[in-house]
Amino acid sequence: MNAPDAPAPTAADRPAHADSPAHASDELRAAFSEAGLHAPVTGGAADADVRIGPLAPADARQLARLIRTGTKRALKTARALREICAGHRIELPGLRVRQGRITLGPVRVEDAARLARVLGAVPPPATRPAPPAGADAAFVGALLGHVFPEATGGGALSVSVREEAPGLLDLGAIDARTARRLVRALRF
Repeated sequence: MNAPDAPAPTAADRPAHADSPAHASDELRAAFSEAGLHAPVTGGAADADVRIGPLAPADARQLARLIRTGTKRALKTARALREICAGHRIELPGLRVRQGRITLGPVRVEDAARLARVLGAVPPPATRPAPPAGADAAFVGALLGHVFPEATGGGALSVSVREEAPGLLDLGAIDARTARRLVRALRF
């Protein structure tokens, strides 16, 4: 038995948020307008470069407050993560909040190994010969990549060895929720 053709959805059938601006400059302009901020926003059709024109001091302060409010949890988590890592003598100089995610950034192999140990990784027996420097970075990266989801209760961490700098690993970005679980794992 054939079902009758369903009518095409109309504008009233679509959720209100489905109609998002086509370009980044249009989206930013709309967000400014919704927040009551007045600033000229320009951008080409391809939005290769979006520019915000001069802001009145009051609008600039309001924009700064809105940004801090919107990113408050992620910034607070990043600060806590930076502090607890410093307490464990783990340096994460590239730790940043970007687009709501916490990027851990480049880290020395020694610091990555210390992070893996604090998270519960079992170091290899001392009876084995030390691996070559490049293999050491790969080994530590694999170890950290393995122990991270176990210690945080989920959430993977991308770890890659820098070809041009074998003493560094690049740690990827994690969401704020995973970062909070990482902070808890490092506390205990």
